[in-house]
Formats: sequence, structure tokens, C-alpha cells
Amino acid sequence: MAPPGPAEPLSRSIFRKFLLMLCSLLTSLYVFYCLAERCQTLSGPAVGLSGGGGEAEAGALSPGYLAGGPRELAAWPAAAQTKRLLQLQRWRRRRPPAPRTADGDQPAWEEEPPGLAAGPGGSGAGSNVAEAPPPPPPGTLALLLDEGSKQLPQAIIIGVKKGGTRALLEFLRVHPDVRAVGAEPHFFDRSYDKGLSWYRELMPRTLEGQITMEKTPSYFVTREAPARISAMSKDTKLIVVVRDPVTRAISDYTQTLSKRPDIPTFESLTFKNRTTGLIDTSWSAIQIGIYAKHLEHWLRHFPLGQMLFVSGERLISDPAGELGRVQDFLGLKRIITDKHFYFNKTKGFPCLKKAEGSSKPHCLGKTKGRTHPEIDREVVQRLRDFYRPFNLKFYQMTGHDFGWDG
Repeated sequence: MAPPGPAEPLSRSIFRKFLLMLCSLLTSLYVFYCLAERCQTLSGPAVGLSGGGGEAEAGALSPGYLAGGPRELAAWPAAAQTKRLLQLQRWRRRRPPAPRTADGDQPAWEEEPPGLAAGPGGSGAGSNVAEAPPPPPPGTLALLLDEGSKQLPQAIIIGVKKGGTRALLEFLRVHPDVRAVGAEPHFFDRSYDKGLSWYRELMPRTLEGQITMEKTPSYFVTREAPARISAMSKDTKLIVVVRDPVTRAISDYTQTLSKRPDIPTFESLTFKNRTTGLIDTSWSAIQIGIYAKHLEHWLRHFPLGQMLFVSGERLISDPAGELGRVQDFLGLKRIITDKHFYFNKTKGFPCLKKAEGSSKPHCLGKTKGRTHPEIDREVVQRLRDFYRPFNLKFYQMTGHDFGWDG
């Protein structure tokens, strides 16, 4: 076999160089591809989430987020700042489940979170800066950056169950100077042994001039609650949403019936003895509505001027009017007005045109406004007769006639 000619080593050398160039080209293309993918997610600087100026929790950030601070954010348009902050807040703290009722019912508030941009020029839903929600009230950006501090509540909605407490709280949360816990803490009736430090940690952060609030309707009928709240602070402002006790009892029964369809009828639970017409006051649905009896316990620890009684009926017929009284009581500027509400004919009660953190209308959830079962008129009249003296005493104690016996 003849020895290889001089051209064969040359062709092998050229082939090796070609392979090296090809590998180098492919490697470069892969690197550029990776960089392009990363840059696509980094459409704008993200705010540092550590709350310590420009230092971010680098180890905690997901891929595609840069650690930055208020200086970088300041370069963004105001609307984009709001979107980015809200997006990062939701990323850091996964949005908690919608608040549930005192008895663990379904979510009490229907929400549709607005689309948020990934940054100026981002590609996410609602990323167009022109579609951004209006800039938040003063202090909102600071709260999103985890500034402020957690305080014990200065005002508490203490009752009553099925009176309209959830609606009142959600309406109040529209106010920029109100910060409230969504879920019911049940501290002064079920978790008092956990201590005030535990209770404080449940509260949202607030800035100077803002009010911290919570609502737990069962406090009003808990014997120990007045003394416990007074021990926390004698200056705590108390709000009680009251409703016609007969309607309230039927609403209470309707809620229980929706979860336990096999319970006895309303009529059989109302009476100890149907023949004599003796009302069973041990049944909680009846007992809660004896407002005067429960109020006596509270007045041993708080002056009447430190309590506000909100009409559950007027909260439906004139929400802005009742909210005006509440804002005055809390020392707040009257910001929540008629323009914040519209009446939902299907549900039969007012809804917010825009709720906290949203640009869309919000109504109380499906568990609110249930259709009540038909109750024997005689039973209803017996109940009205039973409650009448208690109602009249309640009117005298509060100085307000709620019109339940007209």
C-alpha cells in the first residue's frame, strides 16, 4: 500500500479546525440564547425585598428577578412602580385565602385580582402602562416595602354575627388610613392564652396616622371579652353592627342549614314548648339577638361614647351614610362616599365599585345574601313579641331607635 501523500495530513488539519469552529459557534449561540431568555424576564428592575435599602435577599429571589432598591424604582413611571411593587409583594407573600366566616364558611368576598405588569414594556397580562391602576394613596408604597410597624388594634368590630360585619370591614378597607386583618383572629374568645405578642403579629403594618382594625363578631357575646380588651387598652374603639334580631336569627339558621341540611326546622329549634310558646333562649341563634343583655357586660368596662352601633339595615339601604358615621367615629376624613358603591340587584345589597388592591367591582361572596327559608308567620310574630322588650331597652341604652318594632 502506498504511503499517504502530503495532502492527506493537510485535509485532516482543516477538518479538525472546522470542528472546533463549529463547536465554538454552537457554544456561542447557546450562551446568547440563555442570555436572551434571561433578559426577557428582566424587563425592569425589581425592588429589594429585605426592607433594608438596596440590599436584597438574593438567596430568596426566584430566577429572573434583579435585586434593587427604591433608587432604581424611582426611575420608573408612577403607574409602573405600583404594578411592580404589587407583583413583588404577591410573589413574596402568596395571597392568603379569602376571609372565611366565623363558622369556617366559604370565602366571604369575591375577588378578581387585576393583571400586573412584569415591568415597563413587560409582556404579562395588563402590562401596558397606560392600563395601570391609579397611583396608590400616600404611604402605600412604603407599606409594600415593609415599612411601618405592627400595632395592636385601636378599633375592633365586635359584633354581631350575621349583622353585616364582613361588609362593613371590606367597605372600611377602601379608606387609605385603615389597615385591617382579613380573617377573624378570635383572640379574645378562643386564643387569649397565646398572648398579646402573638395577637400583634397577626396585624398588618401601619404608618403613623393609620388605624389598625380587626373584626370578630363573637366577641360581643363572649363574657370575658370586655375585660380582656379593656386590659389591652381602655381607649379601644368598639363597633357593633346590629340587625333586626328576628331577621338575624333566620339568617343564622339559614347559614347552618346550608352546611347541615339535616338539622331540625327553625320552628322546632325556636321553642322549648310550641304549645305554650316558650322561646328557647339557649339556642345561640336566639340568644345572640338579646342585644341589651350583652351590652350590659360591655358597659361595665367601656363608656357608651367609646362604642358605635351601626345599623345593618342602613348599611344596605345607605352604605355611604353609615360609613360616614363610622369614619367620624374613628376620627377619619370622610373619603368613602356614594361614589364607591353600586347596588347589585341580583344579590340585593350594595357592592364596591373598587375594593382594596383592585380596579374591578367587588361584591360579597356567594355565602352572603342566601335566600331565607319560609318561616311560619305565627312563629315570626312570637319572636317579635319576645324580642320587643329587649329591643326597647337596647334603644334606651344606646339612645338610638333602630325601628325593628315599628
